[in-house]
Order: sequence, then structure tokens, then C-alpha cells
Amino acid sequence: MGALTRLVCALGITQIVSWGTLFYTIAVLGPPMAKALGVPEVGLYGSFTAGLLVSGLLAPWAGRRIDRHGGRGVLALGSVLGAAACAMLAAAANGAMMLAGWLVAGAAMAMCLYDAAFATLHRSAGSRYRTSVTALTLFGGFASTVFWPLSQHLLETRGWRGAFAVHAALNLCVCLPLHVAFVPSGGERAQRPAARAPTGASIAGRATFVWLASALSLTAFLSSAVSAHLVTLLGAGGISAHDAVLVGAMIGPMQVAGRIMEFTFSHRMRQLAVGTLAFVLMALAVVVLPFVHGTWIMALAFALLYGWSNGVMTIVRGTVPAELFGQRDYGALLGRLARPQFMLKAVAPVMVTLLFSLDHTRRIALYALAAAGVAAFFAYRAAIRGRSGGLGE
Repeated sequence: MGALTRLVCALGITQIVSWGTLFYTIAVLGPPMAKALGVPEVGLYGSFTAGLLVSGLLAPWAGRRIDRHGGRGVLALGSVLGAAACAMLAAAANGAMMLAGWLVAGAAMAMCLYDAAFATLHRSAGSRYRTSVTALTLFGGFASTVFWPLSQHLLETRGWRGAFAVHAALNLCVCLPLHVAFVPSGGERAQRPAARAPTGASIAGRATFVWLASALSLTAFLSSAVSAHLVTLLGAGGISAHDAVLVGAMIGPMQVAGRIMEFTFSHRMRQLAVGTLAFVLMALAVVVLPFVHGTWIMALAFALLYGWSNGVMTIVRGTVPAELFGQRDYGALLGRLARPQFMLKAVAPVMVTLLFSLDHTRRIALYALAAAGVAAFFAYRAAIRGRSGGLGE
């Protein structure tokens, strides 16, 4: 097994644990924790939103640090902070301590989720970067599949405090050793083919960056909104809660299927073309939503389109910027792109809830999501048209 394969496998395991303990865990452990602490639901999800905002603020720093010193220190620190965050949540006695725990979790997310892992792979994978990113996301796609049932089992057998304590141990005893043992030090950087150098002062380059950041941020908004309100959104289209859950269960497998297809056919399509396809399917998925009208097959079409596009979109986030802007300071670039994504992801559930309050039929929210999907596609196409520019700043 080569060094790159070992690195991808190690990062794959840590991505499952990091996503599962820091991001997905709130769906299972959050409500019983809030109830026990006497914190209203808005306080729980407001605290989580604050943590995501911290992630967005710290992401550029994490990317620059990886560019200069390699990923080992940043990822290892992320694991330590992840363990500390879970321990703080396990010990929380009131809403203020819960908020502090989610803020620390947000800092950990900036240092050990996909963007930091992609920047680390970029230093080590060379010409195999694209396939390495795809392989890594195949691991990460199982985070919710593993940790939602695991968190539920721990909740039933150990309570929410015990579950968070186990999550803290996993960050400290699994992620930290893997990051220290397998992530290369700062001095190791793979040779890569010559890439188009970015033109730092280019106005076209600045515009391209803004368009791409807008496109990726809109898809992050859609992903967060759908994750938080899937049953409600499908219910607005006349689908029962039971059927909505069955439809939602198709999204995860389709994400993995999309990533497997990208991995299999990556040598036949340029990444910019894969990105176009992903944005088209994302737009089609959310455009389908307002027209479900109780038709189960339309709801299934949404799940298939959305799952495939959302799965591949993660790969697009990690690879398209290299084709548009070159290879220089890539970790910092990914961090800058991640900042607005984290912020829109953080506010999406609340914004959609506000749209629900404007119209009891919830059609306004459905059409707003459809408009966001179409806007994301056009923003991506604008970024592609402006690819002759550089990064700017």
C-alpha cells in the first residue's frame, strides 16, 4: 500500500468520525440535550449555527496554515478541539455551556472537515489529486450512515452525556493518532504538473472568484435547507411524512453512487464539465420540488437528482478551483471559498423557517429554493466563462 493510499484511508476514517461527531450528531443528541438543560429549540440550533459561523471565519486561516506548514498540525489540532467540544457538551449544565461547546466544535470543523482534508491531499497527491478527493468523499459519505444509528444506540444505552463522552474519546483516540501518524509533515510536497499561474491583480480573476464562491455558497445553502426541512418540504408537495422519510432515505445511496460514477469515469470528463452536470442536476432537483403535488414518482425524481448532484458537488468543491485558479496557495483558496459556504449553510434552516411563516402552504419556500438552484447554475457558468482570469486579491 503506497503512502498516498494510506493517507487517503487514514483521512477517510477521520472524516467519518469528524463529520459524525461534530456535524451530524446534533440531529440525534441535540433535542434530548436541549430538553434536559431547559434550552428552547431555537437556542439549540442557534448555538449550532454560531458554531458554523465560527467555522467560516476560521476556514481561511486553516487553509493558509496548511499551505505553509502542511496538514498534520491543523488536522491534529482539529481533533483535539473536537474532543474538547464533545467533552464540553457532555458536561454542559446550562445553555451557556452548551453554546461554548458548539463554538469550540465550529473551530474544530474548520480544521478537520473536508476543506482542510482537501488542502492536505493537494500537497501530497500531485496528478492523482482528483481521484484522491473522490476516494476520500466515498469514505465521508458514510458518516451519517454510521453515526446516526451509533448516536441513537449510545443515547438509549448511555444517555446523551455518555454519547458525547464517547464521541470525545473517538476524536482523541482515533482521529488524533491517525492524523499524527499518516498526514505528511510540512516539508513534504508532491510534484505536480505545470499549472496556469493565477494573475493576482486581474479584475476578471476577482469576478471569477466571486461567481464561483456564489455558486458553491448557494449549493451549500440548498444542502443545509434540504437536510433540515426535507420532510416539511416534501409535505408541502402533498407527500406524507412516512413517504417523505422513505424518499429521503434514497438521497444517501445516490450521493455515494454519484461519487462512484465520478471515480469510474473521471478520466473521460474534465472536472469543469462534471461541475456543470452537477449544477444542472441540482437545479433540476429543486425545480422539481414545487411540482410534486402528491406524486410519489416526482418526489423520488427529486431524491435521485438531488442525491447524485449533492454527492458530486463535494468533489467539485475540492477540484474545480484548481482548474480555474491554478495550484498556488490552494489551501488558502479553499478556505476563502469555504467561508461564505459555512455562513449560508448556518443561516439556511432559519431563513427557510422564516419563509414558511410567510405562507402556510409553504409554496414561497419551494419556489425560493428552486430560484436559488437556478441562480447557482448561472453563477457557475459565469465563473467558467471568466476562467481566463486569476484569483485576485
